[in-house]
Amino acid sequence: MAAAADEDFVQLLDPAGNRVEHPDFSYSGSDTDLAASLRDMVLTRRFDAEATALQRKGELGLWPPSLGQEAAQVGSAKAIADTDRIVPSYREHGVAWVRGVDLKALLGVFRGSAMVDYHPDDKNFNLYTWVIGGHLLLSVGLGMAMQRDGRVGGPDPDANSAVITYFGDGATSQGDVNESFVFASSFGAPVVFFCQNNQWAISEPIALQSKIPLYRRAAGFGFPGVRVDGNDVLACEAVTRWALERARRGDGPTLIEAYTYRMGAHTTSDDPTKYRGSDELDAWRAKDPIERVKAYLLRQGTIDQRWLDDLAAESDALGEQWRADCVGLPEPDLAQWWDRVYAETPHALLTQRDDFVAYRASFEEA
Repeated sequence: MAAAADEDFVQLLDPAGNRVEHPDFSYSGSDTDLAASLRDMVLTRRFDAEATALQRKGELGLWPPSLGQEAAQVGSAKAIADTDRIVPSYREHGVAWVRGVDLKALLGVFRGSAMVDYHPDDKNFNLYTWVIGGHLLLSVGLGMAMQRDGRVGGPDPDANSAVITYFGDGATSQGDVNESFVFASSFGAPVVFFCQNNQWAISEPIALQSKIPLYRRAAGFGFPGVRVDGNDVLACEAVTRWALERARRGDGPTLIEAYTYRMGAHTTSDDPTKYRGSDELDAWRAKDPIERVKAYLLRQGTIDQRWLDDLAAESDALGEQWRADCVGLPEPDLAQWWDRVYAETPHALLTQRDDFVAYRASFEEA
């Protein structure tokens, strides 16, 4: 793949678990902080595995696995401040976990128990979106609103805000994404565009979408682009922290390309064995984001087998809880959904709702 051949990325922890120096970026956390990130990655992977199994059992309609992308999500989420706004696509389970979002809310969307509602007080985390790339326009609009509200570039760094938005390599071919880049650059919007380049847009490899590494596109729009080892949680945190701080100061947008790999299917309706070889998967398994952190911390003596056993027990308990949460979600009342389209429901929709309620009642009477 020509576009993937450029290995010029920020890396602070290599696949063997060795620390690596970089001239521009460094990890500011301690080994204890890194152990906390390891825990978050392990539990994110467990949640993803449970949700995948729940879909296979018919409890969820669909599920987009995040297997292999835990470092990109956990690392970037660690850099997010409480004043920032998070606009995900549909695979950012690790970001939701780190930010303290109730993961039951994610399960409800895929079970059909809830709509993708806007909850401004829910950890500043927008729920998932399905229109590929369209949410980047929302992200830029949010960032421009922050500017006009005086929440960017103020004298108190802790009071400033930015937006981070997540998307995949496939979305970069969408017009909405490129239009978002134009507006963000033109208005200096405080937005971090975080692209998880997992190499495959469903069955289409990145080489068919871009002849150059994705991060280089940013230069054409007039703002910085950085490629980071997306399987290195230290590097993902360091680069995202830099980009968010830059945005909050009022220095404008940044494109981060987290170079990672989707080790599972695109969604549970996909069969990746139809379009990619096992050799490719094996090569990326050797770069597993969790195993490299585990190897480093074991050598450092920060964690031991007892620590790992305790984490496994916690993972099992959470897996049981998530399964119970899923099957315990309330059944949706379709009659309420007409009221969730507009702030003030138009008469035509009210008529449709009343017709539906009457139609449903006719079966109950029979």
